[in-house]
Amino acid sequence: MTLTPPRPRYAGLDGLRAIAVTLVILYHLFPQSWFHAGYVGVDVFFVISGFLITSLLLRERETTGRIRLGRFWSRRARRLLPALALMVTVCATAAWLVGGDVLVDLGRQVAGAATFSYNWLAITAGGDYFAAGGSELFRNLWSLAVEEQFYLVWPLLLPLILRVPSRVARKGIVLVAAAASAGWMLALTLSGGGLTRAYFGTDSHAFGLLLGVALSFALHPLLTEPPAWMHRRTVRATTAGVGTAALAALLAVSTLRGAGDAAVPGALLAASLLSALVVAAGVWPGSPLGRALDIAPLRLVGERSYALYLWHWPILVLLTAAVSGIGATVAVPTWLGLTALLLTLIAAETSLRFVETPVRRGGFRRVTARMWVALGRSARGRFRVIGVTAVSLVLLGGTTAAIAAAPEVSSGEAAVDAGMDALKAQPATATAMPTDTPSGMATDAATTEPAPTADPVVTAPEPVRGDQITAVGDSVMLASAPVLLERFPGIQVDAAVSRSMYAAPGILRSLKDAGQLRPNVVLALGTNGAISPDTLAEVHDILASGHRLVLVTASAPRSWIDGVNAELNAYAQAHHDVQVADWAGAISGHLDLLAGDQVHPGRAGGEIFADAVAQAFQRAQESDAQRDEIVQRLTDPLPATE
Repeated sequence: MTLTPPRPRYAGLDGLRAIAVTLVILYHLFPQSWFHAGYVGVDVFFVISGFLITSLLLRERETTGRIRLGRFWSRRARRLLPALALMVTVCATAAWLVGGDVLVDLGRQVAGAATFSYNWLAITAGGDYFAAGGSELFRNLWSLAVEEQFYLVWPLLLPLILRVPSRVARKGIVLVAAAASAGWMLALTLSGGGLTRAYFGTDSHAFGLLLGVALSFALHPLLTEPPAWMHRRTVRATTAGVGTAALAALLAVSTLRGAGDAAVPGALLAASLLSALVVAAGVWPGSPLGRALDIAPLRLVGERSYALYLWHWPILVLLTAAVSGIGATVAVPTWLGLTALLLTLIAAETSLRFVETPVRRGGFRRVTARMWVALGRSARGRFRVIGVTAVSLVLLGGTTAAIAAAPEVSSGEAAVDAGMDALKAQPATATAMPTDTPSGMATDAATTEPAPTADPVVTAPEPVRGDQITAVGDSVMLASAPVLLERFPGIQVDAAVSRSMYAAPGILRSLKDAGQLRPNVVLALGTNGAISPDTLAEVHDILASGHRLVLVTASAPRSWIDGVNAELNAYAQAHHDVQVADWAGAISGHLDLLAGDQVHPGRAGGEIFADAVAQAFQRAQESDAQRDEIVQRLTDPLPATE
């Protein structure tokens, strides 16, 4: 029997893995850092995997005449499964102890981890990877699922590709497939198919893996028997220079701020292409870049990159939930990120030393046989085996209990669902009042001739009625809808999840054209993104005269909230017919009345939301009354003199 030669080691790959996992960890644990697009580190992993796996399969086929699929998949299982099983059971058990939203949909997540189908199950469940916050415990396993699906399918397709006689044609087929995958991601994103669908989909996110495959096709013959020209000093220097420039550009791409969903496919494709250049330059014979990437610290991190990637996100979610009761958000405190990093390093080292390495070197059977031998050899051996068995049973029991206790939806989703149910239960509301003049606002002087009085009497304005209010908002207003409907009977509520202020002009213009825009308008649209003064000006122009506008401040553990509230307050101060309902200030001392995401109010929180709106209307009416009194005093005729 011909044995497979020892696996070759390619220079620079461990160092590049270290850079990739560092980018991802900084993106998640320290979202306030420079690496706003650190998620591109995953695509670096994809390129490395495509290159390395294809190179190993090609080498095995050349030396043995065939590809042993069973042996290949066995090696992949020994490499990936032990660390994955440990992480899932430990973190699921910890989630059971923490409780709350961190348990939501845990059964589906564990099933996705066990079957390497996490990405597709998440797509089916409507998960949002790019949401500002979320408590999905194993969300980072989507990329592992994509890689495992590649490991399953590619060894079956490779022999078919190799039947194509032309090496150029082989590379062309793979590059065309990579271009199709990248194009499909862009098409899904632009067509409204959803950025998460495009990002999670194996079909739409395979281009990094395929670029790695094409790179292997191109370099494998050269690396097997390097021709003399590859060793020339000028060639090595040029290659290293290109690779270094590509690495610098890759780091620059990881610092880009989001410029909309359409920018994400471009950033991912750019990162993949740059990664391919770095890989090529690193593995080039005698490459100085490969030696630089092989320095001890980078190799140390690179050898642990798989475990670091596995552990960092669940640890962050668990820590955040345990400390603040919310999911991981863009507002992760630095101290919490550092704590999560320390625990990640400890967990990764423990996993590598006591789980991954023994199984990878000895295989599942040999490890089991050693445990069986140790059981009868000495008291110490029996203690270790019994201890490992007991811990394993506890973790399995904790995971089972966590799945059984997992709620179907998060507390925030439950609050939003309650609001949707309340709106559905409401009868169709009346259209706008015959007049566009809100209660308490001055009418045209030509329509009503006031009786002359020596001393005008100012009466308290009547409260604004629900049938005089149009309320447009996001999921926070949606969660508050049950109380708004009770506080303002007949109110017209138009609220939706993930809506931002940029949607307001279109909604208001549509209502106005249909004759359904009421004289008092409430906008609560600051939760999901920054607000532009131009958008507020457009809203004001649509309302024109005769409408009163109330802007509701936003409250959420998100980076843009302070800017949103400053913009709303500044706009209200500059316009006398605009008032602010300070939801942020009112709820700040009662965050316990919010759901686990610290965004959506329950019943008691909805009372505070409605109070803030009512108080804004009261201030507006008092301001209108004072202004009317001043106008009336200025327009009253002067008393006759002798």
